[in-house]
Amino acid sequence: MKITFLTVGKTEDAYLKEGIEKYVKRLKHYTKLVIIEIDELKNTKALTQEQQKAKEAELILRKITPTDHVILLDEKGIELTSQQFAAYIDRKAIGSVANLVFIVGGPYGFDASVYARANDKLSLSAMTFSHQMVRLFFTEQLYRAYTIIKGEPYHHS
Repeated sequence: MKITFLTVGKTEDAYLKEGIEKYVKRLKHYTKLVIIEIDELKNTKALTQEQQKAKEAELILRKITPTDHVILLDEKGIELTSQQFAAYIDRKAIGSVANLVFIVGGPYGFDASVYARANDKLSLSAMTFSHQMVRLFFTEQLYRAYTIIKGEPYHHS
């Protein structure tokens, strides 16, 4: 199973890039992970939040195929423990999902068209994190999920 991690905007802070790269490198032993960064919109001062979300949605939806299983990382999503997330990933792999696409939207969230296309919504926490930090937290949790699936000692229950 391939996993695509689609984000609006680039990771800019060096310490976050380093952490993400650490987990991406570790994940190579378990799955094919592709990270796609969509450039942030330019000259947005004249746009409303809804217009920005609509423009981002166009860019996001261009990167998704009809057969992709799309999961939004969204504050309105369900919260899972690390073990539940591992079981979720495992069920998708067993269920013959070819490509899981996890998406982090822009600063104002997702347009209705992206919500309509999504198969699932997951929340990493009830707390709000910067879009930069979410990327690190997600890659770490994905790595943790695979170590749980494989019964490796990274995760302590």
